[in-house]
Amino acid sequence: MNFRPKNAGKFELMALAVTAIAKFIVMDWLGMRAFFIIATGFFWLWYGRYRYLHEKSILEYWGFKRDNFLDSWKVLLPFFLVSTFLAALYALNNGISVDNPHLIPILILYPIWGLTQQFIFLCIITLNLQQLKFFSGNTRIIYLAVPVLFSMIHYPDPYLMGITFIMEIVFMITFMKWRNIWAIGLAHGGIAAFVLFYIFNRDLWKELFAWF
Repeated sequence: MNFRPKNAGKFELMALAVTAIAKFIVMDWLGMRAFFIIATGFFWLWYGRYRYLHEKSILEYWGFKRDNFLDSWKVLLPFFLVSTFLAALYALNNGISVDNPHLIPILILYPIWGLTQQFIFLCIITLNLQQLKFFSGNTRIIYLAVPVLFSMIHYPDPYLMGITFIMEIVFMITFMKWRNIWAIGLAHGGIAAFVLFYIFNRDLWKELFAWF
């Protein structure tokens, strides 16, 4: 089914461009991480609500539903466990603390941010690409294009770009098969938190409020 009202695609394209530019300026350059995350979250929440008020079926189309959650989680849970184990193993072998108390609040909050990111890349970018004639018959290109875009958002760290590329491929496959964004957002939040704390030795809680 096609859920693209008139001018929605153009608006989403402009919103994506502004979000990407703001990420590199506000979060990466100015270090206003909390401000960017909150502002981005509220903007896309507003947009989702706006679309829902005009198209009641849009949430199901995007994957905000209970159906297929367990099917998706059966694939994502092993990926989450393996990623966490490898991240912890890396931390232990490289003298990185694995008992940072700041990890707990991040594990609670990060799934919300993970859900926002996957909403942008899977619900907005991926589903819009499927509407284009060039991609409609070339699904494999979408499986490559979206993970590449997601990895580029994590520039300039090549290792983080590589990890996020692999993550998004798994999320793409899961989303295209079962279309449940809740499970993917949850998995994204958990995996990203452990990877950033344990492999990249980053305290995301401190980073969140560093500007203040």
